[in-house]
Amino acid sequence: MEDIKSSPAILPKLPHDAMVIIPVRYLVLFPGMIVPISMGREASIAAAREAVRTDREIGLLLQHDSEVDTPRADELYQVGTAASIMRYITSEEGGHYIVCQGQQRIRVLEFLEGFPFLVARVERIEDSIDDGNAIEARMIPLKQLTAEVIDLLPQASAELVAATQNMGSATALADFVAGLVDLPLQQKQEILETDDLSARLDKVLDALSARLEVLRLSEEISAQTKERMEDRQREFLLREQLKTIQDELGEAESVNAELDKLSEGIARAAMPQDVEAHARKELQRLKRMPEAAAEYSMLCTYLEWMTELPWAISSEDRIDIAAARNILDEDHFGLLKVKRRILEHLAVRKLNPGGKSPILCFVGPPGVGKTSLGQSIARATGRKFARVSLGGVHDEAEIRGHRRTYVGALPGNIIQALRKAGTNNCVVMLDEMDKLGSGGMHGDPAAALLEVLDPEQNGSFRDNYLAQPFDLSKVMFIGTANMLDTIPGPLLDRMEVLHLPGYTSEEKKQIAHRYLIHRQLDADGLRAEQCRITDDAIDALIHDYTREAGVRNLEREIGNVFRHVAMRVAEGSAQQVTVDAGDLVDILGPAKFESELALRTSLSGVATGLAWTPAGGDILFIEASRMPGSGKLILTGQLGDVMKESAQAALTLVKAHAAELQVDPEVFDKHDIHVHVPAGAMPKDGPSAGVAIYVALASLVRDKPISHDCAMTGEISLRGLVLPVGGVKEKVLAALQAGIKVVMLPARNRKDMDDIPEAARKGLRFVWLETVDDALHEAIGHLIIGDTV
Repeated sequence: MEDIKSSPAILPKLPHDAMVIIPVRYLVLFPGMIVPISMGREASIAAAREAVRTDREIGLLLQHDSEVDTPRADELYQVGTAASIMRYITSEEGGHYIVCQGQQRIRVLEFLEGFPFLVARVERIEDSIDDGNAIEARMIPLKQLTAEVIDLLPQASAELVAATQNMGSATALADFVAGLVDLPLQQKQEILETDDLSARLDKVLDALSARLEVLRLSEEISAQTKERMEDRQREFLLREQLKTIQDELGEAESVNAELDKLSEGIARAAMPQDVEAHARKELQRLKRMPEAAAEYSMLCTYLEWMTELPWAISSEDRIDIAAARNILDEDHFGLLKVKRRILEHLAVRKLNPGGKSPILCFVGPPGVGKTSLGQSIARATGRKFARVSLGGVHDEAEIRGHRRTYVGALPGNIIQALRKAGTNNCVVMLDEMDKLGSGGMHGDPAAALLEVLDPEQNGSFRDNYLAQPFDLSKVMFIGTANMLDTIPGPLLDRMEVLHLPGYTSEEKKQIAHRYLIHRQLDADGLRAEQCRITDDAIDALIHDYTREAGVRNLEREIGNVFRHVAMRVAEGSAQQVTVDAGDLVDILGPAKFESELALRTSLSGVATGLAWTPAGGDILFIEASRMPGSGKLILTGQLGDVMKESAQAALTLVKAHAAELQVDPEVFDKHDIHVHVPAGAMPKDGPSAGVAIYVALASLVRDKPISHDCAMTGEISLRGLVLPVGGVKEKVLAALQAGIKVVMLPARNRKDMDDIPEAARKGLRFVWLETVDDALHEAIGHLIIGDTV
């Protein structure tokens, strides 16, 4: 090592109050610390050599920016540490190192010129007196935190804890802890620059507390990571031991047997050539994979799905049109048009088995037998039946499946239904298609169904899980829905819609005797001779306890009656019970429905309309009233925009016909008119209430009551024409059930008469409306437009 002190002096003499300054990039030295410093800058080397030669201390100042190679005086912090050089070392490779010990904090007063390195006049910062209760109160928690931090530091000696606990000087303790703990350089510099001892201790406490939380979290993460690694190593060792034990016991063949079983399943599945090649490739990959691999079980499950799907398994079509007709008649009463269309569908399938038949969609209110019709079709054709419920499905993956990369991935509901059915030509019923969830971040399930229900595309349906095409062209898809409004147009366009209207009271009675009574007797454990229900009781259940388009609630009420009888039989209080209409009050309570026509239509301004709902038809009362005002139209009853527009059009039409109605036009200017549709909690919309609103308003302004036994439906135009509406059959059945005698329908709806049951045509008188004048003539019998009264 070069003898620096003996080298000649070639520099100007340093003033006695000056100090050699060495900038440091990544170090804040506190008094008492001993650290090695590597020097690479020529100015720093020269400064250190001069300090050694003259036996002076050096000043260490932190740079503002560690990336600057030659910092100027203004690029250094002004507070640093005076340090003595304990050793100066040069390596064989030419490196220069010094070992320094911090002595005292200094503050730069000014930098001096004329030297090849930084020289500054400095003042030494004297430490404040560290006595008093406030200082001692801070030293106690600082020593405790320091001990906890040292315990968490890797490779920290136990002597450090003893050293900190034995320190009596608060200044020395603060400097020692600040230098010991790994803190950001700016934070250390801030502590170094703090003159007040209490404030400096507070900053060290805050920094130490934050660092302790980080060390605790790091220790916890390290422990968890070590535990996981140990679990994996333990699992690996156990698997290896298990494999060795299986080899010794001769049970190692079980794994090979499983792989052989998969290979046989691939051969037996009769997959298409490309699909089988893909399955063989995956099987070979599985054979090369260790059992402990995370992908092993996933790949096994995938190949099991591939081998269990009915790629080439078809049930034999046994289409006998006469037998199919008998099955449909056995399972369902009425529905003649729907049965005829189903038989036509089956006839085409029989004559052209390879043809692409349309997708049928049964639309109708709840309880009319849509789902059971699909089961009857499967029974008539000898096919397997599978049902896929689409109600509430909002994820496209429910139809197309999840990709295998996801944990717990499965094929979509379509492929799952085929696997459950076991044949590739089964009957798949897509139930509740109108209740599909809307598309969102998970995709649109309705859009995924477009390929499933398109005969031109579903021959190569691709499920995301299988990632291979599957032929769905042989599957007979049947959809069901309560309404068409919520089914997207492109999806609806792929299906042939068959409407299933509600049943008449007579049809419900026949259904009850043919199906419901026998089914409920079996469900409740009764024999036919133990319980008999009269026709009058059935009529009372239909009219007074249920008001629906289907028969689901009727079956429920029959079940309630039979359970009451079953309890009496089980108790031994009766052996044979006959239930008549008069007994229903004691069993089911008071009647749930009663006619309100007599009360509601006894006043002028009240008209009876007909409405269509997803549960079938219903009667709708339109109430109009007037009061002194400024000619405003008030609409209430939770009306939709279309119905509000119908009310506006009806009022405009009444005003336009004021002269013909013998009404003073000033009546509309001096009165407000309020139109209300009761059952305000139920949303109502549609244009078909236009005629009823017009008749109610005309009755109001003429103060003439409307005939109590007539109901009407139809859209109106501003010219007074009555336009056609939909849901005629459901509306007519609702009128028949409510006791209406006269039904007024748009003349352009005459074509719908064929859909109306014979019982309804015989029990009602139909009036066909061309204009709103026809409605007034019928509804207000003694009010004829133009008459003077």
